Amino acid sequence: MGIRSIAVYSDADAGALHVRACDEAVPLGGVSARDSYLRSDRIIAAARQTRAQAIHPGYGFLAENADFAQACADAGVTFIGPSPQAMRAVGDKIAAKKTAIAAGVPVLPGYLAASQSRDALEAAARDVGVPLLIKAAAGGGGRGMRLVTDLRELGPALEGAQREAQAAFGDPTVFLERFVENPRHIEIQIIADAHGTCLALGERECSIQRRYQKIVEESPSPAITTDLRAQLEDSAVTIARAVGYVNAGTVEFMLDEARRFYFLEMNARLQVEHPVTEMVTGLDLVCEQFIAASGSRLEIEKRPPSGHAIEVRIYAEDPLHDFLPSTGLITTFEAPNFPGVRNDVAVEAGSNVSPAYDPMLAKLIVHDATRTGAIAKLAAALDSYLVGGVVTNIGLLRWLAEQPAFASGDTTTNFLPQHFRAEMLERRIDRDLAELAAAGALQSLPALRRKTANPWRTLGPWRHLVDARRVTLNGSLVEATWQHDAGGWLCRLEDRSALVSPKGSGTFELATSSRTAKFAAWLTADGVAVTQSGLVTHFALPRRPTDVADAANRHGGEAVKGSVEAPMSGTIVKVNVKPGEIVSAFQALLVMEAMKMEHAIVAPYPGTITAVKTEVGRSVMAGDVLAEISEA
Repeated sequence: MGIRSIAVYSDADAGALHVRACDEAVPLGGVSARDSYLRSDRIIAAARQTRAQAIHPGYGFLAENADFAQACADAGVTFIGPSPQAMRAVGDKIAAKKTAIAAGVPVLPGYLAASQSRDALEAAARDVGVPLLIKAAAGGGGRGMRLVTDLRELGPALEGAQREAQAAFGDPTVFLERFVENPRHIEIQIIADAHGTCLALGERECSIQRRYQKIVEESPSPAITTDLRAQLEDSAVTIARAVGYVNAGTVEFMLDEARRFYFLEMNARLQVEHPVTEMVTGLDLVCEQFIAASGSRLEIEKRPPSGHAIEVRIYAEDPLHDFLPSTGLITTFEAPNFPGVRNDVAVEAGSNVSPAYDPMLAKLIVHDATRTGAIAKLAAALDSYLVGGVVTNIGLLRWLAEQPAFASGDTTTNFLPQHFRAEMLERRIDRDLAELAAAGALQSLPALRRKTANPWRTLGPWRHLVDARRVTLNGSLVEATWQHDAGGWLCRLEDRSALVSPKGSGTFELATSSRTAKFAAWLTADGVAVTQSGLVTHFALPRRPTDVADAANRHGGEAVKGSVEAPMSGTIVKVNVKPGEIVSAFQALLVMEAMKMEHAIVAPYPGTITAVKTEVGRSVMAGDVLAEISEA
């Protein structure tokens, strides 16, 4: 559009992709969201410093903060979104439900009163009944949300939801809502200008979620008929017009098993999944946002969806281990590139995944004439997606793409709990093939960090003469021999063999008699990791006696036994125990925040706390000892 772009960034994002993508960049300082991207004063100051005419808030942090929108207006800077008044009416989830009720749109029973006292919330919970959801009033994305199935769990759930909402959105306000079993999550995209135009651009289905965070979005929904679509669109436009809404927004509904719909909330911003609508309408919603914000008239018309689009979110998290966040340096990043595939990415090889922010690395969007064709294209794109250095959910997404229930459109918010178990992914890993891949990759990866590196191990594959090398991985012995003509390492494990050829940037090609596939490999603290169909397998290398001695000097001979370690990098937000306290198995000892979500650290067995090694507010790394426990 010929508009000069200016990025803002935190200290942790100084080398981020978006900083280089823009024409200019201004540092905000800080690392955590509350010290950087939630600092509206610093963002306004950056706009003034650069004489910016407008601010686009993206789809997180302050995107739905009416005070920030007002601060932009006060500073004479155009906010690319709705007015502060409209945002207050719908951006606050409680106010939005009241608007829907006044407009005659059905809503679920719940608690929408202003009081946030524990007594008021507990009394309301008894009236609403269980199961119920606690939800953050100021934001979405699963932050500040808790499911309560027993009123005895309400106190800790309220505390955790309010703390998480404060950290993510700067506002701890919550409301209660009756929980519906097996619903579909349907949302309507709207776009409006200041001249009376308000268009509904069809629906997106976002039912497949993990911890209330969407991972798959598609349009059109396989569950929506033409008549039902018209009802949903009419309700969405009614709510938008009721508050004088201008710009892009999304009205979210819940569809129960009887096909009755209920208003959930209105997102007064651009959605993460907006590319799905763009792919089936041919519109550029961000471009239309700029046009509407400038006061111009939208020159678009409502149109039926063309073909089918599906988006999946690439997260840095481990589906084999309860979706724990994965942080660190990305060593390889190769997104698929062929017709009908779109990649919206935030990272590249060399990017650092910080525990301070959301774990989403990228979005993969596919489009085809039919839903069946789109699913096939999604599977093919995921097969060629390579990420190294961190664990991702690509393997889970690839599994999902071939599930019969997904293919038939039988998708609800209960899809993963109903269909997915971690062992399903574990069975997809060919362990012997992964060992052959790891052994071959090790020959070309940089030498492991050692006090005295062997120069003959740092030269890579180029030798005048090369003898066979033997590598022990998790107890298995693999023999690797350099094949000059083939340009790779021939690796043998008992009666199986594969040729592993380095392709640069941490990528390799593995060839057997029956298949050829690319994979990523990288060194870890104790060995090597390789990808296989999007799943990551870790292999430990034999430790030298000096390594064992060093570990004992650092941690003490009994460090592992009785220690409760941090499963990821993050910040401690609550300590529930003190030395001498008796605890039961799986009792929550501490709570840590990582990637804007809270994670309870539990006791592995009953015992007595002998030491607490951390405190609230402290940043910890994966593997740090948080507490010590003497087993009963």
